[in-house]
Amino acid sequence: MSVIVRFAPSPTGPLHLGGARTALFNYLFAQRTAGRFILRIEDTDRERSKPEFEKNIIESLKWLDLSYDEFFRQSERIEIYKQPLQKLVAGDLAYQREGETAIRLRNPGRSVTFTDLIRGEVTFNTSELGDFVIAKSLTEPLYHLAVVVDDWEMGVTHIIRGEDHISNTPRQILIQAALGATRPAYAHIPLILAPDRSKLSKRHGAVSALEYRERGYLPEALNNYLALLGWNPDTDQEIFSLAELGRLFSLDKVQKSGAVFDLEKLNWFNREYLKNSPLDLIPEKGRKFWPVLKDRVTTLSEIPELLETEFNYFFRRPTYDKILLRNQKHFSKLRALIESIPANDFQADRLKAAIMPYADSAGRGEVLWPFRAALTGREKSADPFLVAAILGQAETLARLDYAASLA
Repeated sequence: MSVIVRFAPSPTGPLHLGGARTALFNYLFAQRTAGRFILRIEDTDRERSKPEFEKNIIESLKWLDLSYDEFFRQSERIEIYKQPLQKLVAGDLAYQREGETAIRLRNPGRSVTFTDLIRGEVTFNTSELGDFVIAKSLTEPLYHLAVVVDDWEMGVTHIIRGEDHISNTPRQILIQAALGATRPAYAHIPLILAPDRSKLSKRHGAVSALEYRERGYLPEALNNYLALLGWNPDTDQEIFSLAELGRLFSLDKVQKSGAVFDLEKLNWFNREYLKNSPLDLIPEKGRKFWPVLKDRVTTLSEIPELLETEFNYFFRRPTYDKILLRNQKHFSKLRALIESIPANDFQADRLKAAIMPYADSAGRGEVLWPFRAALTGREKSADPFLVAAILGQAETLARLDYAASLA
């Protein structure tokens, strides 16, 4: 039996972290099992469902590179739900109360047991549910009926969803039994919690997936972090590509307890991915300065502010504290060494190779500290060889000359 999974969001709001992780787990399970991954927009709630939220969901999955094999929209499948509804009413398994258009399932009031692939055996007493409504009318199915018919008709084998849906399962199992539908396997994944183990809120990071994009996070970093939020690969390795995750993911390693969201850990992942990102992923304004920025940047959105503050010496010649410029006696030698490098090969490694032997003989602090200060006006700054390479040979020499003139 080939595996078929589905991610079935309602377009009543943007896709948040919990939904993104549910989509990711479904995608990874399909990858691991060579199965199929369906995106199904559950928009039977016509009042709350909005096209802009559906667009947000689709764009979020595209950004996260979670490609799906099939796409469905429940509002376009109304005709498909009519026959199962009519079958239930005809078999007296569902009915309309006098004076009502709503259709209710006849609840046998029995206990329902299913094996959750994460939580083990789960039992519900369904008698307290009563005869619950499954459609507003023969042409207006409600959530539980539409879900069951869709999963059955689409051949869904595994339902991987958040544990907040576990209370929906008994109703859906009763509908499956009434229709004679095959019961899929269930796996209810733990919720994402705030650091104090309360429900995740915007204050703790519960913003939409695309807002993380706007804040300058990379999709690879977010996927990597979310995959490890509630799933343990039993290894010390932390950095995984999406393809690697797809080869390793398994439901039996998903934890039962809530997974705590840690923004600092997400930031760590983002920094690691940024360090190894191809230059074309970096905003154009930051590319020239990336050699010094990459060890300071957590998100891409920080680049403009860093260039305006910490690295503003790239755009204007610094003012100098003469105390920092002690030992200008080394500047003439530095100038000669810098001039010895061909202008078309003025790179940080060539500068370092030319200057370090002299710095080692004369004293690194005596040579490199005033060199750094002459370039940046700062006691602490990025590697002076990187700074000089970015400034270029002519500007590097001009700053040395000006600093020397202040002696």
